Amino acid sequence: MSTPIKAPSDSRKLPKFLCFAVYSANLAFGRVYKPVLDQLGLTYTQYIALVALGDEDDQTVGALGDKLFLESNTLTPILKKLEVSGYVERRRDPADERQVRVCLTEAGRHLLQRFDKEIGPLLIQATGLGDDFPKVQEEVVELRDNLLRSLDAEK
Repeated sequence: MSTPIKAPSDSRKLPKFLCFAVYSANLAFGRVYKPVLDQLGLTYTQYIALVALGDEDDQTVGALGDKLFLESNTLTPILKKLEVSGYVERRRDPADERQVRVCLTEAGRHLLQRFDKEIGPLLIQATGLGDDFPKVQEEVVELRDNLLRSLDAEK
């Protein structure tokens, strides 16, 4: 006779998993961003690469990849497409030919300004967080950083 399977405790139910909440929120963000980015001809990863360059222009591919949590071999095709679209320029670093530097073009800067004015506020509104938006964003960053530090502590 087999033992009946017990229902999971409340803490083991999927809606209680923080990792699932973050994962499913990421999927929801993707659904909200997709139609907007489709109109601009961008993927989400291309968009965040442009935003990172808007924060600090003229970065090496490696430094940009570190900020985006992407390996160079993943980031390079994204940057090539952005270059073909006229939003970024890639060039060898004159001080170290092994390094490729990336910077925004005027069209890339204009696209980010357009996004900031026309689209960004609508996406922030879609979160429904109101004045709590900055606080939640900071807490999610803290969560990510804590998780990454825990990996470093294991080494």
